[in-house]
Amino acid sequence: MSTRKIYQSTRSALLTASPAQAVMEGIAPDGGLYTLPSFADAGFDYQAALSLDTLDMGAMIMTALLPDFTLEEMTALVRAAYRNKFETADLTPTVTVGEDALLELFRGPTSAFKDVALSLLPHLMRASVKKCGCDDEILILTATSGDTGKAALEGFCNVPGTRIIVFYPENGVSAVQKAQMVTQTGKNVCVCAIRGNFDDAQTGVKNIFHQVQEQNLLAGQSIRLSSANSINIGRLAPQVVYYFTAYKEMVAAGRIRMGETLDYAVPTGNFGDILAGYIAKQLGLPVGTLVCASNANNVLTDFLQTGCYDRRRPFHLTISPSMDILVSSNLERLLYLLTGDADIVKGLMQDLQEKGHYQVSDALVKKLHSDFWAGFCDDDGTRDTIGQIWREHHYLCDTHTAVAWNVAQQYKAARPAHRPVVVLSTASPYKFPEAVLRSLGISQEGNGFAAIAQLEKITGVPVPQNLRGLDQRPVLHRDVIDQAEMLKYVLKKAEEKQWNK
Repeated sequence: MSTRKIYQSTRSALLTASPAQAVMEGIAPDGGLYTLPSFADAGFDYQAALSLDTLDMGAMIMTALLPDFTLEEMTALVRAAYRNKFETADLTPTVTVGEDALLELFRGPTSAFKDVALSLLPHLMRASVKKCGCDDEILILTATSGDTGKAALEGFCNVPGTRIIVFYPENGVSAVQKAQMVTQTGKNVCVCAIRGNFDDAQTGVKNIFHQVQEQNLLAGQSIRLSSANSINIGRLAPQVVYYFTAYKEMVAAGRIRMGETLDYAVPTGNFGDILAGYIAKQLGLPVGTLVCASNANNVLTDFLQTGCYDRRRPFHLTISPSMDILVSSNLERLLYLLTGDADIVKGLMQDLQEKGHYQVSDALVKKLHSDFWAGFCDDDGTRDTIGQIWREHHYLCDTHTAVAWNVAQQYKAARPAHRPVVVLSTASPYKFPEAVLRSLGISQEGNGFAAIAQLEKITGVPVPQNLRGLDQRPVLHRDVIDQAEMLKYVLKKAEEKQWNK
């Protein structure tokens, strides 16, 4: 890929940024998301990438996606980000479960797939700021449906030149996820609950970016906003890598031959993880169908089947809370990549904001169907699936992985001539121990944290070290606000000279 390649807003071809600028800024000034016009013209040699070890493969892919950085620079960033942080040397192992395979993305420092990207993003952010010649402090704003928050806090904790504020829905995350966040130490971290759901938190963060930019609210403070959500291309790009690692392991295991296509089933909320698979496909990796798995908040299922995106529906609090989302931000990038027309995307996003829904053309629906298949699984189906996988395969999975597994089986039944399927496993079952215990038909003893020890005793599956003793750690973050207070809260925090003294 030529180093002249630049990113642009999904809503305007005139708003451009270098790759480093796109990482530093996080979101485009018009509220659009930064993307290359296409990732398919990179001239990327996917087989050469597959011949490398995990870290070198990651550096090669990241350099193709963010060509401001040389391969040497990116290799140094990747090695600094991942060395000795994950449970396994290959970071994201692929294991066989029945006739399918599970890509375990939860072997990092916070036991969720977000660790893959958020271990690298702080290093990438600092390097991008330096490359852009910027001396401002970077204030990271992040909305989380559960896992992004802790992974971002862990990644940016005490990183010089940065501060981070994480907003989460007060009653929309698991007890373990909440405890991970509110006990986070660090002089540059802040956690705040929102009275509302994840969409409220995410919309609030996006509005803050727009208002600060439009009204120049941080003028003279030498502070620049950025994001650790997958709206930031620097967060999304590292997730492309594990599609390659899974493919490599499936070839090595003899499940496919080099060049054959592989299907992936992805538990999906904000559409970032599955979009990373689409980008991998554009880079040349033989990706077949991307199976989009939703929970009861099945707005994406309906869209991918019909072309109508309609957020005007009940919001369900489920046992797979990281997928409790009705406005999937990264879908905007896919719409641009499929249409190549920023004006169309801008119009669709305006319809979504003003009317609560939009409809794409029949031609675009046809394109969607050529790459994606969609289904959903409610809480009852999720519980049944966790129990079934444990009984039949003695494999313990979390509630989000179970949704993807269930929908993968729906996909295989609908398409008997399917290719081998890799199911993305996005979190440790110990992040949702109460729901997993119930799914195994076991009555919970004691409080939610006692369920962790109970689940380990019954199954023999080890608890990740980072989740042990969570309930014994002091709570350091207690703020709870309304969505309408988010901007005021951020501006106040920006003025403070020091947090968590």
